[in-house]
Amino acid sequence: MKLIRFDEGRIGIVAEGDRVIDVSDVVGPDLPGSPPVAMNRLIDMYAQYEPILKKRTLSASTSLSLDAVRLLAPVPAASKVIAYPVNYDDHAREMGQSVRAPAQGFFLKPPSSLSGAGEPIVLPAIDASRRVDHECELAIVIGKRGRDIPREKWQEHVFGYSCLIDVVVRGKEERVARKAFDTFCPMGPWIVTADEVGDPSRLRGRLWVNDELRQDANNRDLVLDIPGMVEMASQVMTLEPGDIIAGGTPAGVGPIKPGDRVRIEFERVGSMVIGVVQGDSGRGPLFRQPA
Repeated sequence: MKLIRFDEGRIGIVAEGDRVIDVSDVVGPDLPGSPPVAMNRLIDMYAQYEPILKKRTLSASTSLSLDAVRLLAPVPAASKVIAYPVNYDDHAREMGQSVRAPAQGFFLKPPSSLSGAGEPIVLPAIDASRRVDHECELAIVIGKRGRDIPREKWQEHVFGYSCLIDVVVRGKEERVARKAFDTFCPMGPWIVTADEVGDPSRLRGRLWVNDELRQDANNRDLVLDIPGMVEMASQVMTLEPGDIIAGGTPAGVGPIKPGDRVRIEFERVGSMVIGVVQGDSGRGPLFRQPA
């Protein structure tokens, strides 16, 4: 099942023929003025909702075209986005890094950095010499609360998958500060439930900028695999339904600039195209100087 958030925080299923079936009346939409937790609730209670949603998919008399809706971040109220740096050997070599993810661990991106397939990457108003890069990553969406999850039970805690672009300002400042700007974590276009993807250990992921292929890799080349990522994160903190793990990026990271179109694709998951625009926020002293 492909699940989306769209327009004003409504919940939908993407059915055959790229038709959107609005199921907000079943799940409940995001409420104005409240944290947007409708998708978290659906993920947490999916075993109860699944038969109802499948029946609705088969019997729905009305639907919308996917092209007619604005796709939002699938899980904007994720309690955390867990990201694994230096998790491909080829990326480590291109960045001159000697330490890999199994020894380095992970960092967190704020939920406020999440955006959707219908929203642009907004570049901050920082020093013009600063380079802002794309990173092509698979998003692993947690479906079941857990702590100290052994790697052999990782599948019990994974709900589904999505495409994710980890955007970063290059420099020597703390990694989180360089990756935490609003819209620096586009995710989408939907969440595909794990049953549709099957074994995620050999998924090919690619990223283009303006039709130029920049990144092309396979999950089989991860240094720390998906079971290991779930295990490691849960050894430190409790994983909650809707939490997101960004699996790391392969070689080929490169700069993006206003006017660019960034396309990311993972087989059996989906693809999305994100525009890049210049914003006027982010004028603080941290990134005022050249890197």
